[in-house]
Amino acid sequence: MKLILGRCIGLILVTFAGSTMIAAAQPIKWTRYSIPETGTSVDFPSTIFTEPAGRPDGYGQRFKTADGRANMTIQSAPNADHDTPAAFLARKNPPSHIQYKRVTSRFFAVSSYKGDDVWYDRCNFSHRFVHCVLINYPAAEEHDWDDIVTRISLSLKGGD
Repeated sequence: MKLILGRCIGLILVTFAGSTMIAAAQPIKWTRYSIPETGTSVDFPSTIFTEPAGRPDGYGQRFKTADGRANMTIQSAPNADHDTPAAFLARKNPPSHIQYKRVTSRFFAVSSYKGDDVWYDRCNFSHRFVHCVLINYPAAEEHDWDDIVTRISLSLKGGD
């Protein structure tokens, strides 16, 4: 009985350790990423998103974690049609099951679940460009990501 209880506790600890891997692995180093062509800039956790993962449409960079379980895109693109945040979001035809949605005259932020992952998108609008950050991470680690996603989102800036 003690052996079974010990194994159960061990399994719980291993599961807990895996779910808090982001927060406990090491102190988070924040780096300001900028897109010179558009003035987009954002704080991003460079100790979490350590691997380049290609380029998005427009300007910017994609990053991923070393194990590939999470990714982040920093992107800006021309707002040639001078869309408002609401019009731009509607044109992207987002899924109907969005869990979080905030739309103002200057930005939108949306988030929901897709399979076992959480996705979060925020786009700020300036006169000529849409400045966005898109983040995908495991839903099982959602609580661990809350402060990280909040800092990223609130640090997003864009200029023309």
